[in-house]
Amino acid sequence: MTPHRFLTGCLGLGTMAAALMLSAETAPAQAPAKKPNIVFMLADNLGYGELGAYGGGILRGAATPRIDRLASEGTRLLNFNVEAQCTPSRSALMTGRFAIRSGTYEVPIGGAPDGLTLWEVTIAELLSAQGYATGIWGKWHLGSAEERFPTNQGFDEWYGIPRTYDEAMWPSSNETKSLWPSVGNRQGWDAKVVHPEHIYEARKGEKPRQVAALDVDQRRTMEAEITRRTVEFIKRQARADKPFYAYIPFSLVHMPTLPNPEFAGRTGNGDWADCLAEMDHRAGQILDAIKEAGIEDNTLVVFTSDNGPEATNPWQGDSGPWRGTYFTAMEGSLRAPFIIRWPGKVPAGRVSNEIVHIVDLYTTLAQIAGVDVPKDRPIDGVNQSDFFLGKQEASSREGFPAYVADRLSAGSGGIGKRI
Repeated sequence: MTPHRFLTGCLGLGTMAAALMLSAETAPAQAPAKKPNIVFMLADNLGYGELGAYGGGILRGAATPRIDRLASEGTRLLNFNVEAQCTPSRSALMTGRFAIRSGTYEVPIGGAPDGLTLWEVTIAELLSAQGYATGIWGKWHLGSAEERFPTNQGFDEWYGIPRTYDEAMWPSSNETKSLWPSVGNRQGWDAKVVHPEHIYEARKGEKPRQVAALDVDQRRTMEAEITRRTVEFIKRQARADKPFYAYIPFSLVHMPTLPNPEFAGRTGNGDWADCLAEMDHRAGQILDAIKEAGIEDNTLVVFTSDNGPEATNPWQGDSGPWRGTYFTAMEGSLRAPFIIRWPGKVPAGRVSNEIVHIVDLYTTLAQIAGVDVPKDRPIDGVNQSDFFLGKQEASSREGFPAYVADRLSAGSGGIGKRI
């Protein structure tokens, strides 16, 4: 090569490199990926066999078209597992830790100390620290004292009750025409001795406000108000273009299983079927709000239940092919319906029998939102994002221990083989 050609080649390469550098400097920076919204609907005591997508629906007295359609638009699990009671399932969901670690392993009795300790780190706290708006509408069941309310555990706003819906029957328990037969003409409940449970409205940094005492009439209208406030929150955050975490622990179909007057008699198959129809309608209203806000493609939706079906007459539920009800270590107690939808991300129409546990949702949702989970404590949840997003067919979990209150009662999968 002549010196002239060598010099010309070097100058050409230098010019090209300079052009590439200039192009890189002047090209607009790529916008960071938008954080997904998360809408988490948690039914209360909804058994495996209640929804149409799980063999129920019209066989249980009411079709569930909106939730069934949600299942067809996403992935439906046949082996999703929860805890045996309301409180431990909600604790596991919030912390990613088996409830035995947190002391929240059983449903608390009204008036006794209860709830998550403040050093637990909830999924709401993780997401809030990353700029998410967070809200909960419905039953908390993780602390009756104000300092343990949701707005002190990472949530920006809350409307609901601190404990459980069967306490709605307390105020009417002295009436001879109440849901329970009276002993003589009085059952002995005295509001001065045991206070009625209240419905609260709260915002982070403000003192919670008692909206009303929970009674049977208030219980009937809870689902409508929970849904109304959820829809308003979704629309508000969509207008602000802010990512959000909406946690909706529905009141249905927990005892007393009583429909809103708007739904009473609608199915012709009794209160329980009317409640199933109402629950499907309320879920549909939330899904419609997501669509109308124009955020459907960037919103991950989950619909599931906290434990197996009710066992109390006349509100018994259906566990489908599985034996048992809540408060047991049987599969009818631990397997729950589970549907996840994220258009374009989660495979549509997929059905899987892979094992997933409710603790996994903490780790998985954190991963999807780009948040690190705490490193200073054991986290039992495993990251299932690759499984949910269809990047792998197998779950990342082999099995799980099954506690009933503080008793290790059974195990599933690989863990079951070791017990």
